Amino acid sequence: MIVVTLILGVLFAFIFFIYINNKPTAYILTALSLLVAITSMVFIIKNDRDHYGMHQVTTSVSQKIYPVGSKQMKMFLYQPIGTANKHQVYIYQKSENAKKQSHTQTTDTTNKLVKTNGDNRMVTKTTRWEYTSGTTKLWFGISGEGHKFVKRQNVIYVNNDVQVLSVPQAKALKKVMASKSYQAKLKVQGKAFVTKQVTAAMKKNPTMSAADRTKVMKQAQAEFQANAVSNILKQIKK
Repeated sequence: MIVVTLILGVLFAFIFFIYINNKPTAYILTALSLLVAITSMVFIIKNDRDHYGMHQVTTSVSQKIYPVGSKQMKMFLYQPIGTANKHQVYIYQKSENAKKQSHTQTTDTTNKLVKTNGDNRMVTKTTRWEYTSGTTKLWFGISGEGHKFVKRQNVIYVNNDVQVLSVPQAKALKKVMASKSYQAKLKVQGKAFVTKQVTAAMKKNPTMSAADRTKVMKQAQAEFQANAVSNILKQIKK
């Protein structure tokens, strides 16, 4: 509507100035038309530069997200953007069995990581410019400023049991875990750890059944694997 007012102001100023023979009347009407045109232009500029007639509206959407990696090693990855490492892009999956990984946006977005005992999820807060009323939308809607993107914030809630690693750290972890010498060393150490745990359990309960011994063995194996991964991560994160 404001653009129409601008065009009409200029058009009527031309018509009044050219086609009205009574000069005083022509000058007055031309001046009024130009005033309308100039006022319209001022408000168009204010709408474009200062978002006149608009305000920022923030909407929030929550979605469940899933870590990447194997069943034995669940993790969320992040890739630093720039050399200062002030901004990271986080990598995750939208479903547990997703074939394609997803990542947070790379521009006009801030990401905040929060550790939690609950589910892994991401809350996305998006801020856009919206018109304050139907009247301002009527006047300035043609400018295309409505629903204009301002900023986005992702708050990523990660369960305490899930590791958060940078992409280089994840590659280093994979390299260590794939080492044949490391696997051989781990096998020997793991066997000794499990034997020690089972022996200690049988001393406390000499009449332990085979099923209970199997249960202790599995628990010891899981504990050893968790400790082994934890030790590697400590070295990688240094």
